[in-house]
Amino acid sequence: MELNLLKEMEGLRREIDDAFRGFGIGRFLEPSFLPGISTARFPQVNLSRDTNNLYAEVVLPGLSAKDLELSVMRNVLTLSGERKSEVQTDRIWHRRERGTGRFMRTIDLPTEIDTNKVSAKFENGLLLVTLPIVEQAKPRKISVKVG
Repeated sequence: MELNLLKEMEGLRREIDDAFRGFGIGRFLEPSFLPGISTARFPQVNLSRDTNNLYAEVVLPGLSAKDLELSVMRNVLTLSGERKSEVQTDRIWHRRERGTGRFMRTIDLPTEIDTNKVSAKFENGLLLVTLPIVEQAKPRKISVKVG
């Protein structure tokens, strides 16, 4: 029952896409309702923190450091780059799930960052970014006096 509903929703999405394609808008609704079709943004990011830093782990398979641009302004991390296409004209594609072309991902960080101390390391398709938290944003222990 649930899969039939999802198929109907997917059909409706395609019809709406087709209607807007005539106006030059292209794909109107990006998310798909069918299971197995990813609605995740690229690149995928894990964000964690400890007392002094935020840590972003960004999965970028098939890219090199020269394909990436990284910037931080206050509490916004922006990552952009390009995944180049391997043009192979002698093939007929049956499935092509790995996207190619330019990408940009902007992530709102939960606190302000000391942009002068940010560091990044790229190894085996994984970008590790260390984002030091500004002193004013760190929790401060306040002692309570008696009497």
